[in-house]
Amino acid sequence: MISPAGRPVRRIAARLAGAVVLALTTTGCAGGAGAGSAPGEVTSITVLDYYTQRSEHDQWNEMLTACGETAGVEVEHTSVPPPSLIPGVLRQASSRTLPDLLMLDNADLQQIARTGALTPLDQYGIDTDGFAEGILSAGTYEGKVYGLAPYVSTLALFYNKDMLAEAGVGVPRTWGELKEAAARLTRPGRYGMAVDANATFEGSWQFLPFLWSNGGHEKRLDSPQAAQALQLWVDLVRKGSMSKSVLNWTQADVHDQFAAGRTAMMINGPWRIAALDEDRDMDWGVAPVPVPRAGQTPVTPLGGEVWTVPRSTSEDRQKKAAEVLACLNSAPHTLTLAKQHFTVPSRTEVAARYAEQDPRMAVFAESVKTARVRTGELGVRWPKAATGIYTAIQSALTGERTPEEALRHAQEIATGD
Repeated sequence: MISPAGRPVRRIAARLAGAVVLALTTTGCAGGAGAGSAPGEVTSITVLDYYTQRSEHDQWNEMLTACGETAGVEVEHTSVPPPSLIPGVLRQASSRTLPDLLMLDNADLQQIARTGALTPLDQYGIDTDGFAEGILSAGTYEGKVYGLAPYVSTLALFYNKDMLAEAGVGVPRTWGELKEAAARLTRPGRYGMAVDANATFEGSWQFLPFLWSNGGHEKRLDSPQAAQALQLWVDLVRKGSMSKSVLNWTQADVHDQFAAGRTAMMINGPWRIAALDEDRDMDWGVAPVPVPRAGQTPVTPLGGEVWTVPRSTSEDRQKKAAEVLACLNSAPHTLTLAKQHFTVPSRTEVAARYAEQDPRMAVFAESVKTARVRTGELGVRWPKAATGIYTAIQSALTGERTPEEALRHAQEIATGD
């Protein structure tokens, strides 16, 4: 359930388990101006995303409808399952039948922009001020902004306050403290720590804070810094502080282990907060991802979707789609959307205001200031690096290879044809 472009899937299990899958209608730019409209007048636009979970789809539909009214158009909103989005978009791009407004995971943007299917947003005069550099880069290809994200997400350390208090350990801030705390929190029926280390891009996504915060780089996966980061995960598993089952767990599985009290700490994203709030018996907290040495700032991956305006045969339709996109990214709407989805508003000032209103989001709001987009260095070559990373994690945690050997192989995968 991970796209070839390397999307760390948020809530996909929930989307597909309880989802209402809405049929893909490739109306795209062939949709026309609308029945009874004057020639050249645009009265409706088409929109495509992967928000198939009913509640999420309805929330977005309400926002898109409101922004459509602001722009003077009706919005025909379609959602498809996440794995179907990019294959469909690539087919539509080749036939120039893309929708008027298209949502993409930020890791997919460069792949689609490279085809020439998207239009730069500067030609519509869309305001891009107030976005953190990393957030703006998520929608940038070859120096031009093609997509904007109303909100973003990243990773942090969730912990069970009661379990930490009972074990007499503080919230770990460094790798050394993490190893010590995880060991002391581990007991029969419970592990101290949990991550998603499965053989998908989601596993690579969870490893990035450890790789990047230690000075490792996706361009040089065979570096000592990368090996040290992978060794940390290996040590946690070998010492019994982390279950070997992490090799198969998704982020949703990690959440379930934490919610059930079978792990005291986990790496996960803010989208888990809604479900954690449902358990009134659990007292939990959130902290930055631990770093190698005290005083360092964690470098985490930037998640979230960007909205784009595909190229079509109608400049008027493109302009209307751009008006809706600008509306979605206005300060009031980004705050509303972030509250609905437990994410971080993309504009720095709005994010700071949100963190004051909901302190649980403060860690995430602070982390996104220095978060990095996965495609920032490798562009369309990122999926190969991501494949190398999760392959290395699997072979190192199973003991098939040492971290150094596993990452040398990862580098070969990343640079191979």
